[in-house]
Formats: sequence, C-alpha cells, structure tokens
Amino acid sequence: MNLLPRTREEFAQTDYWNEFFKKRGEKAFEWYGEYIELCDQIHKYIKPVDKILMLGCGNSKLSMDMYDAGYRDITNIDISSVAVKKMIDLNAKTRPDMKFIKMDATKMSFPDASFSVALDKGTLDAIFVNDSAETKEIVDRYFTEILRTMRNGGRYVGISMLQEHIIEYLLEFLPRNNCMLRIVHCLDVERANRENNSEDSLIFPVFVIIATKFNSLPMPILEFGFGNEKMQRFSCSREMTTAVASVQKAALVCNGLARSSIAGHNEVTMDLYRASEEMPRYTVHVLEQMSARGLGKYAAFIVPQGRETEWLFATTEGRRKLLESAKFQRLAVVTLHRDQIYSTLEEVKSELGYSIMNLAPAGLKEQIPYLSLGSEVGKRETLICGFSKLSGDFRIEEVEVDGKILRRLIFLKNQFVVQSEALVKTGKKDRKKIDFGYLACHHHVYMSVGVQLAATMECSKRDIQNDVLVIGLGGGGLCSFLHAAYPQTRITAVEIDPIMLEVAEQYFELKQDNRLHVVIDDGLAFVERCCNEGIQFGAVLFDVDSKDLSVGMSCPPKSFLANKVLIDIKQILGPTGLFMLNLVCRDDSLRNETIANLKQHFVSVCSYKLDEDINEIVFCANNECYKTIDQWKKHMGTAGRRLNNAVKDQKLSDKDALDVADFLSELKI
Repeated sequence: MNLLPRTREEFAQTDYWNEFFKKRGEKAFEWYGEYIELCDQIHKYIKPVDKILMLGCGNSKLSMDMYDAGYRDITNIDISSVAVKKMIDLNAKTRPDMKFIKMDATKMSFPDASFSVALDKGTLDAIFVNDSAETKEIVDRYFTEILRTMRNGGRYVGISMLQEHIIEYLLEFLPRNNCMLRIVHCLDVERANRENNSEDSLIFPVFVIIATKFNSLPMPILEFGFGNEKMQRFSCSREMTTAVASVQKAALVCNGLARSSIAGHNEVTMDLYRASEEMPRYTVHVLEQMSARGLGKYAAFIVPQGRETEWLFATTEGRRKLLESAKFQRLAVVTLHRDQIYSTLEEVKSELGYSIMNLAPAGLKEQIPYLSLGSEVGKRETLICGFSKLSGDFRIEEVEVDGKILRRLIFLKNQFVVQSEALVKTGKKDRKKIDFGYLACHHHVYMSVGVQLAATMECSKRDIQNDVLVIGLGGGGLCSFLHAAYPQTRITAVEIDPIMLEVAEQYFELKQDNRLHVVIDDGLAFVERCCNEGIQFGAVLFDVDSKDLSVGMSCPPKSFLANKVLIDIKQILGPTGLFMLNLVCRDDSLRNETIANLKQHFVSVCSYKLDEDINEIVFCANNECYKTIDQWKKHMGTAGRRLNNAVKDQKLSDKDALDVADFLSELKI
C-alpha cells in the first residue's frame, strides 16, 4: 500500500506551478507519461471494444501505441491542421483504421452518444491555464461536448497535473452532471520521470481522472487511489482536494531533498496517511550530515512501537545523535503511531517503500537499507481510550520494551511524552500486577531523594518530618513508590482532575489509606488554604504539567511559581522543609528568570539536570545548613544512600534506585 504524504513544510504553490510550466514548455508532454507507464490505468478503464475519442492528440504517440496493443476504434481530433496532417502521413500505411480529424473539442460535430471513452492526455491542462471567467467558459463547453458525445456508462479518462483550480472545477462540475469521479495518483509515470530525467530535474505527480457518466446519480461518488491499489471513497470534496494537494506538497519537498543537501539545516518532517484516514500512520523525520569517509548514502530507521517516546527518537537532538551513530549521510527516522495496527516489520518496510524512496538523494542506485532495534515491529495494546475535560483525549496502553511490559498514560495533545509509566509484572495464573519499585520517570528518583532528605532533617516538630505534599498525581507512580519505600511517611496528593484519580486507582493500582490520601482540588488553592490554616509539611513536590504548549516552560505552569505561591509554600514548609519541583523549560532566559525568582524566596537553591532529558529537578531550602554546594552534596549523599537502603529493606528491588556518586557530581547550586 502507498501512503498519502502530508509534509509539515511550507508549500510554495505559485513557485511549484511556475517551475512546472517552465519545464513543460521545454519538453512538451513527456511529463504525462507514455503508453508503457499509463497502460495499467488504460487497460483498467478502456477496453479494446470501446469507441475511443482522443482529445487534442497533437503529436503524442499514445494513440499509436494503443492501436498497436489492440485498440482499433480510435478517433483522434486536434485543433491544429499541421498536427493532424503530420499524424495522417505518419500512420496512413501502418494504422489504416485510425482516424485523424481537425476539430475543436469545444465545438465537435459528432452525433450524440458517439463514443464510449474520451481520452485526454494533458489537453485539459493546456486549456485550463487559469481560473478566469473566460477560461472557465471554454472548459464548460469542452466538458459539455465530451458528455454530449459520450454514451451512458462511458468514461472520460484524463491525464493531468491537477492544479488547484482544475480539481475544484472537476469536483463541482462532474457530480452536478451525474458523473462518478475517481482520481488515481499514477505512480508509474512518476517513477519513469525520476529514472529518465537528470538529477536536478523536478519530478511532478501525475494523476489519472476517471469520470463515468450516468443517467442520474443520487449522491456524489468520489474516490482516490494510488496506482492499482484499492480505491478509497471520500465523503466530501474537501477530502479529495486534500488528498491531491498532499501529494503535490510532498512532491515539492521530495524534489528539494533530491536536488540538495539539508546537512547543517533543520530536519524535514512528513506525516504519512492512508488516503481515507484522518490520523497519520507514520511520521518520517529526514536528517542529514556532511559527507565523510565511511558514511553510507541513505538509510531508513524504523522505531518500534513503544520506543517513540525515548529521547533518542522523540527529540531533534536525539535523532541527530542517531544519525551520527548510524553512519549514514542521510537518515529517515520513521515512528509508528498509536491507534494503528502493524503486523510485521517486513510489512511495514513494504508499505513505506515508495515513500522512503522518494526521500532519497538524487542518483541513488543502491538498495536502501532499513535499520531498527531488532526484527520486531514492537507491541502496543490500548487498554482504554479516555477523555478528560482538562487534558483532552488520553490513552492507557501497554507496550513491550526490551522484554518488559510497560503500562503508560499518554495525553494525545502531547503524544510523544509519557505522562505516567509503570512496570507490569505477571504473577500467578498470569495475573498482571504493578511493580511499585519501578520508577519510570527518572526525575521521580531524584524527588524521592529529596523526600528522604526532608524526613531526616533536624526539626523541633517531629510530625512535620514525615508529611509530604505532592501537587500533581498523574498515574500515581511517585506517590505509590513513596508510600512503599517510606513507611513512616504520610502523603497528601492534590489532583485537579478527578479522571486522573480514577486512572491511577483502576490502571496503576494506587491505593489510598491512612498514609496516602488524594484530594481533588486546585493545587494552588490547596496550598493557600494550608497556609491560612497553619498546616505544615516536611516536603512539597510540584510535578504538574502545563496545558499551554505555546510557552517555553511546560512544567510547571508559570502560575505555580508566582510570588504569592512561593510565599505560601515557604510558610507551610517552615524553617526545615524542602520544596522540589520538576522544571521543564526550553527557554533559557525563562529558566534563568525562574531560578533567580526562587533564590529570592529561599535561602538556598540547587538543581540536577537529567542527562538527555529536558527535566531539571530544583531543590529549595530555608535551612542555613544548605548554603554551599558541599553542604548540599553531604546531605544529599546521605539521603541517596538511605533511599537505596529503603528500596532493598522494603523488598521493592534488589538494585540501587540511585547512582549516588553520579547524582552528586552533577548537582549545581
């Protein structure tokens, strides 16, 4: 199956067509293909017994090749007497039954219903040069005459580049005149043009229009397809227009990739769709590095299902690293989308073949290698499709990664980010169970160190040491881990979205008891209320994502760091408490502004930036014993070792949760 490409790059439509008509003027109608490239569609829609009218034959060899292939009843017309005389002289002896007549296709003298097929190779494009009223009047007469001279059940078969005004006209005129409309992207013509033209030539998509005449048609029938594949039926004209435009837009990008290098520039991204579907089936990122000795020319890398959220595949920086390690000059990184079914890696390769070939550099002769992380396409099972009024559509899904089954919460607004993740273990009778000792999000490990540090701080009020406030529940993974690892800790989690509590309890096995309580409330309102009522905590954790993806900081929302909020947090922590936040900020100036503001409110601030992730854990303390980085490292080192001991004591894991030395080496004040 071939796929409908929708590039994310800008489509310079005027430049596209200006370039086409410049090229077409130089080399006549070779762009539209010869019989050998068009024969599959010709044989499908035109039979040897048909009475065929060739509209605007010019000097094309198409009717001659068809005659030689057994189509004997062909009448050719053209407005040029020179072209007609030349074709008569050329065919008089070898093709005596073929007719050539000088005639204007907009004023034909044939009786009604004379033909069963009207064949047009580029004539419509030559007539329909613009969308002016005068031109449309000519095109109206052209199609009126075609339909008048065509029998019921007859077919107009046109070979066209389908400029926007042409496709819009066809979608209005033909259904209104009781014609079923099919449009087929003629891949064989495109392949031939790619093979037969020079490396710097532009390659334009060619379409076959098939309009079938009926006495009456109760509703429009619109279909689109690639080559000889199954047709996709559309419900409205807009879908057909989008399908054609998508092919043309992608051609512009592919032409650019074929003619020039993008090394040193941004990657090019393209989504691939099945023609009848609104959701993409694949996303392709094309990257390139400077040519060097030992590099292959071009390869495709297929990311297995469930791995697309990893840094190496989900970020531009990661894909750039993948390009370097793959040792190819150009690399197409392909991710597979959820809500799609993929059987085998070989089937995926086959389905992608034509699209991947179109993204190759010009002159590539060798076979394109496909790389992946093994021989499997990956496994993904959707457990539930849900909707939240606050976060929109979401999925709970299970994926298999390196032999492990991971259960994930994904918000479709930001579907390449894992919101929550848990390790699923299979127990007796194949019963699935969540492993609370597994912290999928690395930033949760470092927040857990902070909770341990807060619990061991010297404090005059013992009950403050063990009380932890977590703003943002998600799937509840962090709260469940803290509950299991620290038996002396009482956890209050605040979540604004009631749906998330249902998700955490039903799919991530969160259990509330006297040490873990979830409050459905606005986190900032809860903090303010605690401040007003004198309620204190030994640690406050912010792990909340922003719903506004347009700002440079996606976690936490900017409102969570307002001065009033920080004053309230400082109050409920007291002199020995610890404030921690998961900071995700792509804007350096905004990040620096945030850290500076935190330092105005707290005695000491230190942070840990996760390798390869954009997460940064920020620790804020009011205690004077944390003023220097050495003091932070001393206390954090003790807390980290106690965390590792707690994990083993509670039998959550036989491995350390934290590499203490690595953690301490990257702490910054």
